[in-house]
Amino acid sequence: MSTETPTKPAAATSKASTSTRTTDEDLEKLLNREASAFQREVEVERILKAFKLNPYDVLDIGEIASPEDIKKKYKQISLFIHPDKCPHARAPEAFDLLKKAESELSDKAKREELDAVINQARILVLKSLQLPTSTPDGDPKLKNLDLPFKARLRTQSKELLIEEELRRRKAIKMNLANEGLEAKKKDEELAAKKRKAEDDKLWEENREQRVDSWRSFANQTAKKKKKTKVAVLG
Repeated sequence: MSTETPTKPAAATSKASTSTRTTDEDLEKLLNREASAFQREVEVERILKAFKLNPYDVLDIGEIASPEDIKKKYKQISLFIHPDKCPHARAPEAFDLLKKAESELSDKAKREELDAVINQARILVLKSLQLPTSTPDGDPKLKNLDLPFKARLRTQSKELLIEEELRRRKAIKMNLANEGLEAKKKDEELAAKKRKAEDDKLWEENREQRVDSWRSFANQTAKKKKKTKVAVLG
């Protein structure tokens, strides 16, 4: 008597295989979503920690980037950390910082000012290393430094940008102070004119009273002169 091992129906085997494959795909999607969410939060933290006065730092892009590169990088990051997609509580703040950085780098005048400051920082760093100011970033002499050249340049740029921002704020403060003094002066002039106008009005309103008083005084004086006639002797 032969015993045959029962076999599973083909449909059941196919169904089980499909079920396993679906579970694996769901798990992979879940892991990808979690990884993506984590990366979004990491990017938000990077932007929040970036040096706010340097748009290149915020966008995490080099100074030689073209306007097209800047727009492309901004679009890529903005979509990645958009508050609607990123669960980070400060995603809106990071999004605004990113937008501000792109706006400043897209403004030709502002970018030229920023590049001038960074170029000045590069010159100072090269001088501190006793190297010609025309030394390119890829020069072998800039390699194997105790502190990397890019780190030195970033630190020096940060110092100069902070100094520039302090000067800007001081100038604004002085302008506001001068505007305040000018406004105060104008207010005092207006108040003086108003007082003069009120005095002139009061003077006109009291004109009849003054005239009546003078007439009364004149009449009384005339009467006294009549009563006190000098007696003639002889």
